[in-house]
This record gives sequence, C-alpha cells and structure tokens, in this order.
Amino acid sequence: MQMMTGSSKTKNKKNIVVVGGGTGNHTTLTGLRKENCNLTAVVTMTDSGGSSGRLREELGHLPPGDIRQCLMALASDDSRGTLMKQLFDYRFVSGDGLTGHNFGNLILSALTEVTGNTITSIEEASKLLGVEGSVLPVTLTRSTLVARLEDGSFITGESSIDLRRDNLNVAIDYIELEPKAYVYPPVIDAIQKADAIVLGPGDIYTSVLPNLLVDSVADAIKESKAKKIHVCNLMTKPGESDGFKASNFIKLLVDYLGTENKLDYLIINSAPYQKSILERYASEGQHPVELDAGSCEKWVKNIISEPILGAGVKFRHDPFALAKSIISIV
Repeated sequence: MQMMTGSSKTKNKKNIVVVGGGTGNHTTLTGLRKENCNLTAVVTMTDSGGSSGRLREELGHLPPGDIRQCLMALASDDSRGTLMKQLFDYRFVSGDGLTGHNFGNLILSALTEVTGNTITSIEEASKLLGVEGSVLPVTLTRSTLVARLEDGSFITGESSIDLRRDNLNVAIDYIELEPKAYVYPPVIDAIQKADAIVLGPGDIYTSVLPNLLVDSVADAIKESKAKKIHVCNLMTKPGESDGFKASNFIKLLVDYLGTENKLDYLIINSAPYQKSILERYASEGQHPVELDAGSCEKWVKNIISEPILGAGVKFRHDPFALAKSIISIV
C-alpha cells in the first residue's frame, strides 16, 4: 500500500463524477468547481424527510433537496448566481403550510409542474443559477429505501433510517430499494467517460450506498477505467456507523459494488480535532473515524492522509483542501 501526502496540479481538464447525497456532494463540488475539471454530480433520490419528503408525498415528485444542494454548489459566483443561491437556500420559518419548506425545493417542484418532468426542471434551475457542470438524479424511479437490522426488523424510509433514535445498538444488516430502481441513462454515460469517480463523503447507508443499489450503477462503476476514490467521513453516526473505522466504510463500498477489486484511493483527514467540539460530539454518540491502515489494505490500494478538516463549530471537510487532494490523484 502506498501512503501519500501533498498535492499537484493537473494540466488537462479531467472528467470527475461525484456520487452521493446532497450535503456530501455539496462539499466536494464546492471545492472542485474551482479546479480545472468537468464536473458531474450523481445524486441519490431516496430522501423522505423534511421539505423534500413533504413535497414528495404531497405532489408525487422525486425529492428535490439533494439536487438543490448540488445545483447551489455549482452555481455561478457572479452577483446573479450569488443572489439565486441565497434564494435557493432560504427556508421559511413562518407561514401556514410554508414553515420548514426550502424555497429552492419549491422552485424545483414548481418547475417540474411547469415543464412537465424532473429533468427539465433541473435544466431550467441550472440556467437560473448559472451552473457549471451537470447534476443528474441517479434514477427517476420513485423508490423507498429500506434497512434490515441485524435483529431481523426493518426500517422503511430514508428519514426513518437517518434519524432513528431507538435500538441504536442494533446495527444495520443491509439496505435495499423498494421497488427496484432503474438508472437514469446519462448517469451511465458520465461514469463511462469519467477519469475519476468520487464516492462520499456522506452518511454511508442513506446518502452513498443507495446510489449503488440502482440497477446498472454498480456494474458501470466496476467496469469503468476511472480512478475510484472514497472520501472518508470525519465522524461516526449513531445507528448507522457506530464504531466504524475507515476500513468498515471501504468494505461496505466494495461489497455493494459487488467487486473483488480494491478501490484505488482513500482520502482521510489527518488534522487534529478541537477538544471542546469533540466533547460535544461525543455526548451525541459521535466519534472521529480512525484510520486503521492495516485493515484498509484489504480494500484500497492507496491512502491519502491530509489535513482536510474545515474551520468552524461543527466538524466539516474543508471543500478546497479536499478538492486539492482529489486533483492530486487525477
């Protein structure tokens, strides 16, 4: 196994596909859009909570929230793009029926009604935001995420899995989509043309792996000649990744890809964590993900361990430091 540090600039404009959910993709895309590359976001479509979940249930649309976050990350930095990002990120705090709704989610839902489908709504929203790059729903199938726990019980719905508060000591055995979801064809085209495929960061069972459950996606990634990169989460999550080390995340990705081949790269933070913030996270059952390099060797060829922790009162990846690490690979 090769341990790597540092970064280098790429001379050629490479095709990078980022696979995950809204928050994780937003972080990665925010940094990469400043680099010399062609970006495509492949976005999970199983969100069932919050504003997205309400719109999904009330209007019968695919959930817009994760798409919205990716569009915002790729939006233009000019005055129009900046204003539109603020609008897309605005959340109503009052108003009968409006409280809790995100304005960007409402715009995407309205565009779906006006234009007739999800894809044209994304295309029109991309124009409004001056998006550089492509945002693709992994599927247009309306499907529900289901988790089977190790005690044989089931949890139905992404938000129920994401926010579960009971039986947190019972681990997830596996997840599946009901009904079967079929890939949106341009996703396969993007994967085939990719020079690099970035998996994560994000909640492993509710943001990253659901993409690999969509028919043909895992096979396309396996067959791709692109460098396959996993960006490891900073912290564990109660009920989803309790006690996980870096190797646990990588093994899950390899398992759900259905391959015996190792991933090409793991990117993991090496910067120290602020003690006072660590204590707050620990009180909520969250702990830093430990790099167990010896075990990772079974599932990944190379490890990049670099300071990619952002500043702030919450532990988040620094999008620009992360982008430099990814570009150093590509």
